[in-house]
Amino acid sequence: MKLLIKNGRVIDPATGLDQIGDVCIAAGRIVSLHGSTADFAPNKTLDATGCIVAPGLIDLSARLGEPGHEHEGMLESELAAAVAGGVTSVVCPPDTDPVLDEPGLVEMLKFRAEKLHQSRVFPLGALTRALKGDALTEMVELTEAGCVGFSQAEVPLANTQVLLRALQYAATFGYTVWLRPQELHLGKGVAASGALATRLGLSGVSVAAETIALHTIFELVRATGARVHLCRISSAAGVALVGKAKAEGLGVTCDVSINSLHLTDVDIGYFDSRMRLNPPLRQQRDRDAIRQGLADGTIDALVSDHTPVDEDAKTLPFAEAEPGATGLELLLGLACKWGSDSPGGLMRALAVLTSEPARVLGDALGTLQASAGRLVKGGVADICVFDPDSSWMVEPAALRSQGKHTPFSGHALPVRVRWTLVGGQVAFEAAP
Repeated sequence: MKLLIKNGRVIDPATGLDQIGDVCIAAGRIVSLHGSTADFAPNKTLDATGCIVAPGLIDLSARLGEPGHEHEGMLESELAAAVAGGVTSVVCPPDTDPVLDEPGLVEMLKFRAEKLHQSRVFPLGALTRALKGDALTEMVELTEAGCVGFSQAEVPLANTQVLLRALQYAATFGYTVWLRPQELHLGKGVAASGALATRLGLSGVSVAAETIALHTIFELVRATGARVHLCRISSAAGVALVGKAKAEGLGVTCDVSINSLHLTDVDIGYFDSRMRLNPPLRQQRDRDAIRQGLADGTIDALVSDHTPVDEDAKTLPFAEAEPGATGLELLLGLACKWGSDSPGGLMRALAVLTSEPARVLGDALGTLQASAGRLVKGGVADICVFDPDSSWMVEPAALRSQGKHTPFSGHALPVRVRWTLVGGQVAFEAAP
């Protein structure tokens, strides 16, 4: 199969490439970024006039519903949502049912995903068995089965001794441990501590829940030399601590969700359960610090934090509603919306969705490391083609994900995905 994407604006944040041209693809790989050659005869041509041709997006946090939560999402629906949003690779946390703590479960998930020929799926293995925080999992076996790192997902690891041993073990083999910084006892509320939570009578989660956990993690990183990825930083104080840790040279990276990038606790309004999220929405000063941190590189990547929630679990009183929101189809639009107001502009907005997440994953990508999140001659053709001048309205019923709840329902988002290619094959094509 030979495919030609012609007349598009080709942008690759990894190299700074930004030019009008053609992209030639053969046998699933890019053979030219500078126009077709005389002997290149495509089987199919995509006219990308007026569109941007970018690397496929890499989402570092997306729950896919399987195994165990098929009533909220299935691989078919959630990976269809991913490619509709231009996402060609997704990292899924291990808090499935059963938990991803056995190689057989990981292999089954990878096999199911590969059969669908849509987005690539990179599972995180459980750091401890059943996420209970007691015994470590067999990290070597899980890595051989396809895991790209190890995580406790949303379950805080209360035993610091266990975390120390986990980081020592991971450092020995060069694995990355993915942690959401949250102190167990301080993080049990449903809204960010502050005037709004007090006025609404909602239990609060203080900033200290994040910063205490960060201090602990950084001390253990200093002691072990382990590589840690911090998931969904949510506070100004947290961003500042990450900046200091990076300046010190600690091996840490971090991401932030689209929700924390755009929303604040004020958006909860009158107990709007669509705003029931983990981590909770914080104040405007926190959102401003997050936006600045993403722009200046303190925060490495932007994630959808895609968590499909069914109707029954969401239409409950705020404090009882299940936290989470759909996000895969909104990721690109919300990133570009932020980019339009950011000094880094479109190039930085695409970088935090492509080359930067690929850098976070690093050698865990295996043979894809040289080309994931990039447009490079000879590299695998994972590509997103989108129209920067076409906007769309977020209508939950029209979303491909089984999860229809999003804080951005009714919002107009910029850019519309026209085509998504995975391994040189068209995985998504927008209706004319």
